[in-house]
Parts: sequence; structure tokens; C-alpha cells
Amino acid sequence: MTNFLFPILGYVLGSLPFSIWVTRYVKGVDVRDAGSGHATTTNTIRQAGFGWGALVLILDIAKGFLPTFLALKYSGETWVIALTATLAVIGHCWPVFAGFRGGMGLATAGGAALAVNPLTFAVSLGLLLLLVLVIRHSARASVVTGILAAPVLWLAHIRDDSMWVMAGAGLVIAIRFLIDWNRKYRELWLDREKK
Repeated sequence: MTNFLFPILGYVLGSLPFSIWVTRYVKGVDVRDAGSGHATTTNTIRQAGFGWGALVLILDIAKGFLPTFLALKYSGETWVIALTATLAVIGHCWPVFAGFRGGMGLATAGGAALAVNPLTFAVSLGLLLLLVLVIRHSARASVVTGILAAPVLWLAHIRDDSMWVMAGAGLVIAIRFLIDWNRKYRELWLDREKK
């Protein structure tokens, strides 16, 4: 029965909308009312500044790291660890404490990967950066990364619990980023439209 507490904790912690709380505290605005319309680090930077955005990034990583680490330490069951991480990312994307309108899940997934295997975090981040450079569209690169992360880890012989963490979290990220598939980015250096 205890094994089911970790996934619940994952969703609850994932649902803590730090970017919304921080921008509301600092600027008195809802972070979702500008930029991409999502509760993300980049939107926090746009509205509250780099320092506050860095704080949100750290907190979003932590809410993926903490429940996954606890599941790893006190359960050790692969399905519990993977489900906990996946529900943390789901909580970040569709938070119960923010009307189910949250962020995109990358930082929280990164925190979950770090909790299990830092090499998995590095490989997944490297894959994302490579695909952003090749595809030149952040949302599409994130969708493809979400789909390919676990197979790439398997090919790299990283076949521990972290592969299953990225299988679950990656699927959520792929689904979440589909909303921005056709979005024209103007705010990111790489995605600026040509004049």
C-alpha cells in the first residue's frame, strides 16, 4: 500500500505552481497571461526577471527530483519509481492547484531523471539540444525528444530505472508539447522569425 503513496506525492508536488506563485508575488500578474501562455521558467523570466526565473527552474527541478528520489530510496520498485516521476510531470503540466493549466514538464522530468541517474539527465538534455538545433523549433524538438528519450537510453545501454522514468515522463512531454506544434516562436534566440 505504501508504494501507492509515492505516485500520489509525485502528483501533489508536481502540481505546486511555482512560476504562478512567484510572478504573482513579484509582479502581481499571472505568468500564463503573457508569452507562451504556459506556467514556465521562460515566461517567469519575461515577467519577473532572470533571478526569479532561475528560482522557478530550481523549484521545478526539485519537485521532480524529491518524490522520485524518495520512491527510489524507500520503494526500489521500478514501476513505482517510473509512475512517481510520470505523475510529477503530469502534475506540473496539469496542476490541481492551478486549474489544471500548468507548464510543459521539461524541468520536472529533468529533476526526476537526476534523482535516478545523472547520466540519463545528461543524455536526455543532449538529445533535446541536438534536436532543437536540427529541427529549429523548440516544441517539435521536445515532442520528438519525449518519444525518443527511452529508446536512445536503451541504445546507449542505460537500461536501469531511469530509462523507464524517461519512457513515462517523455510520453507526457510529447503529448504536452503537441499544443505548441504549430506555434511561431519569436522570443527564443534560435526560433526568431526572419524579417
